[in-house]
Order: sequence, then C-alpha cells, then structure tokens
Amino acid sequence: MIASFAAYWLVVAVLLVAARPVVDHLLDQQIGVAGDHLPAEITSFLALTGLLLLLSVGVIRGWRWLFWLILVAYLAGILRVPAALLELAQKVPAQGPAWYVGLTAIVGLLQFCIALAMLVSYRRAGTWGEGRNSS
Repeated sequence: MIASFAAYWLVVAVLLVAARPVVDHLLDQQIGVAGDHLPAEITSFLALTGLLLLLSVGVIRGWRWLFWLILVAYLAGILRVPAALLELAQKVPAQGPAWYVGLTAIVGLLQFCIALAMLVSYRRAGTWGEGRNSS
C-alpha cells in the first residue's frame, strides 16, 4: 500500500516537472482562471505529500477505519476506465491529452486490482493482515 502511495507521489512530481502545460491546462479548467499556477501547484503538492504521509502512518499503525476508506476509494477507481473511454471516444469533454486520460484509466485499473487484493487478504488475515483467531 505504501508503495502505491509512493508511486502516486512520484507520478505527480514527474507531471509537475515534465508536463507543466498539461497541469496548467487542468488547473485552468478547474478554477477557470488562466495564468501562473505555480503557487497553487506547490501548495497542492505539499498538501498531497502531507496526505500521503498521513495515510502511510495509518497503514503502518494498522488503522482499521483507514483500511475500509482506502478499500472503497480504490474500488471506485474502476470508474476511471469507462470515463476515460468516453473521453477518448469524445463523448464527453477530455480532461487532458490522450496520454493523460489513458494514465488516469491505468491508475484506476491498478487501484481496483489493489482493492481486490485487499479483499482477498482481508478474507485470509483481516485488516492490514493482522490475522484472525483460529481457535
């Protein structure tokens, strides 16, 4: 789980550095104001870093409620696949270039697969693999 958080952080960092025009375009769409978004990008990246660190602490400490929250959020990741397909088919407005839309679909599919693995693990060992009493 922590590896997936680290991967998300790394992807966002790479996008901020290597695909600044795409990030700027996305922010223009979301907030409706064109211009320099560097302060907003830095603030958002720091907030994301803090959130991922908090989630990592929760995983390490075995917070049960966090297991269920992440499970539901990751199960919902599958919704990105049909959304991306609709965007690529131009049935709904695209949120970015085709490679970005494809990336969001891949991330959603990976999240869904992790959620399925979490469910299987829960059936065997409980939340965060804490184990169940067999007696």
